[in-house]
Amino acid sequence: MSYATSVSDREVGMNDRYFVEGQNRAGTLDNRGTLIFDDDDRLDKQILETYWRCGFYVFERALSSTERDELVSDFEALLDRLPSDRESKVDHQGRPAAGLGFTRPSFRFAKPLSDPHGGSALSGGRYESKMTEPKPPDDAPDEVLLNISGCLQLMDACLRLYGHPQLLRVAETINGPDFTPFTDTIWVKQAGLGPSVAWHQDGTTHWDKPDLDRGTHGFNFMVQLYDTTPENALWVVPGSHDRGKIDIKKRVEENGSDQLPDAVPMLMKAGDVAICNRQVLHGSFANTSAAKRATFVFGFHRRSSVLGVQGWAKNPYDEDYVTTRSRIIPIAVDARSQHFDDEDPYVYVPLRDESHRYSKETRKDAIANYNLNDIGL
Repeated sequence: MSYATSVSDREVGMNDRYFVEGQNRAGTLDNRGTLIFDDDDRLDKQILETYWRCGFYVFERALSSTERDELVSDFEALLDRLPSDRESKVDHQGRPAAGLGFTRPSFRFAKPLSDPHGGSALSGGRYESKMTEPKPPDDAPDEVLLNISGCLQLMDACLRLYGHPQLLRVAETINGPDFTPFTDTIWVKQAGLGPSVAWHQDGTTHWDKPDLDRGTHGFNFMVQLYDTTPENALWVVPGSHDRGKIDIKKRVEENGSDQLPDAVPMLMKAGDVAICNRQVLHGSFANTSAAKRATFVFGFHRRSSVLGVQGWAKNPYDEDYVTTRSRIIPIAVDARSQHFDDEDPYVYVPLRDESHRYSKETRKDAIANYNLNDIGL
């Protein structure tokens, strides 16, 4: 293993052992395999039971090689048009940067190998404890890309993937046919420079409600564009989604390290898709390895968890708000149908009586700035 930082020999040895042991723990979970449905088009019962036991499940080779390659191609083309820094309106060649026409900034940057969230008040203070921050190489840039938001308006391949019939059937099985969107992001772990994401549980609401259960905050799909390794992967504490709100800071302090002993890496190949419960305790270490990671994350909620709740928007979510945000689903389904015409398109029950077509007009009127109506709990 090669490290791009000035980590000491002792630290390298400790990290190596932790990564190997975590990989071994992950191998005992038996929570990966082919995406399978029963005769009623519901996610296979055994897969569902395993997901609820572990809090995550990896669908191996869920994407065709064609779709995987298109996703990577769109992503790498977008990287070539990144703003040269967080304040810039031009890319590295002086061309107008991507994302300039949208209301919400598309790209977030952070210092190399830093933890930009831990111990802060960001996202309702859910990142309670700061991760270890290795020293960057002397020639490291001042900042690197952390994540990309609003992906459906930036990458056609992401929009088509959002309408994937099998993945939407998974969402229906877990959250009911009236499931609602969450948000979407590509998390980027640049080789040797990628920042960490502090241990956290995604939910910021509902923790003190008597009807809280292991599925209250919904789940995320996690689509890998490249193969992952223990060094650059997301790490998850299996079963923690069913333990309520965890005192993360206390847990890390009692452990004496951010290397939680019961965590496992979510190891995936390019084109694999995982489902990950939003209540599970998870995070990732600074990527000192030579392997990059890019993960397209998009999630869904139960409608009953959303309606009337004061989430991440200015006002409680009502039917009009949810309907507006949900219209991206049938539009994505149609965009996919125009591209992959050999599939049976998914029918989203709440909007089945509305007609939604993907076109230049809908890109301008319905897709642009769709993420201003994201639904976060």
